[in-house]
Amino acid sequence: MFDWFRKKPAQETRATGGGYTHDLLMHRAAFIAGKTGAADLTACVQTCVGLWESGLSIADVDGADLLDVASLGLAGRALALRGEAVFLIRDRLVPVSDWSLTTRDGRPRAYQCSIPEAGGGRTETALAAEVLHFRIGTDVAAPWQGTSPLRRSSLTADMLGAVEGALNEVYQNAPIGSQVVPFPEASGTDLNELGASFRAKRGRTMLRESVQVSAAGGPAPAQDWKPQNVTPDIQGVMPTASLEAARASICGVYGVLPALLDSATTGPLVREAQRHLAQWALMPVAALMAQECAEKLGGPVTMDVMRPLQAFDAGGRARALGGIIEALAIAKEAGVDPTVAMQLVNFAPQSD
Repeated sequence: MFDWFRKKPAQETRATGGGYTHDLLMHRAAFIAGKTGAADLTACVQTCVGLWESGLSIADVDGADLLDVASLGLAGRALALRGEAVFLIRDRLVPVSDWSLTTRDGRPRAYQCSIPEAGGGRTETALAAEVLHFRIGTDVAAPWQGTSPLRRSSLTADMLGAVEGALNEVYQNAPIGSQVVPFPEASGTDLNELGASFRAKRGRTMLRESVQVSAAGGPAPAQDWKPQNVTPDIQGVMPTASLEAARASICGVYGVLPALLDSATTGPLVREAQRHLAQWALMPVAALMAQECAEKLGGPVTMDVMRPLQAFDAGGRARALGGIIEALAIAKEAGVDPTVAMQLVNFAPQSD
C-alpha cells in the first residue's frame, strides 16, 4: 500500500492531428490571410480560388503520372488559400493537412506530416525526398514556407471582409423600409394591435404617440403627423465604391483582371483576361510545381496550362503562322538562310 510511488504511471494516449480540438485550433490559422480570416469567405476570393483550382487541375502534365486531376485541384486550392501544398509520395499522392519540418541551408530535410483520416488523423515522419512541397510567394527570411496572395495583401483582404460583413449586418439587422407612423394618443393595447396589423413589411413598423395639447402653444405642428423613414442612409460612406475597389485589388493579386467580373465584359476582354491569368499567374506556379516534381520523382517533368485553357488568340496565331510560312517561302526563293533572320526576332534559339 505504501509503495505506490514505485509503480509506473499508466501510459497516457492522446489524439494527434485531425481531432476536433486540433481542427478548431488550426482552422483559418496563419495560412489564411488577414487578421480575421474572413476574406476567404467572400465570393470574390472564392471565384479567384476556383479559377486557380480549375486552371491547374486540367494542366497538361508530362513525366509525372502521380499528378492526376484530383491532386492538381487540391494543390491549386491549397496554393491559392495557404500558399503551399504538401503531398506524401506513395503509390499515389497523399494530401497532408498539417506539417512541421526541419531545414538545412534553408532547404527542408524532414517532415512530420498530419494525414487526415475519417474519425481522426494520423502522424507520419518522412524525409524531404518523400514529400512534394509546392509553395509560392516565398520570402528570403523563410524560403521553406509559402504565403498566399491573401496573406500578402492582408490589409485589402481585411477591408473586403469588413465591407461585406458590414453590408451583411445592415441587410440583416437594420430597419430597412420601416417607418415611424404618427398616431394620436391612445392606450398601449390599441397601439400594439395596430402595429401587429401591419403585414408584408421589411423590418418593424414603429409607432409613436403624437401629442395633442391646447396649452403652451396650442396643438402640435402639422409636420408632426408626417411619417418618418428610418431606413439607414449608408451612401455617405460609399460602400459600393469601397467594395468594388477591394474586389478589384483582390482580383489583381490573384492575377485575374477585374474587368473579367464586370457585367459589361465583352468576348475579347474575357479572352485577354484568360490569357493574363494563364500566362502571368498559373504558368509560373506550374513551372515551380514541375521543378519540384522533377527533383523528387527523378525525371524531367513539364506542365502547361496555356493549351488546355485555350489561353491564346486562335485567329492571331493562324495569321502569324501564315506570315511565317510566307516569309520562309520568300527566303527560300531568294536563297537566303531564314535561320539567321528568325534568330534576330527570337523565333529560333541563338547559335553557339
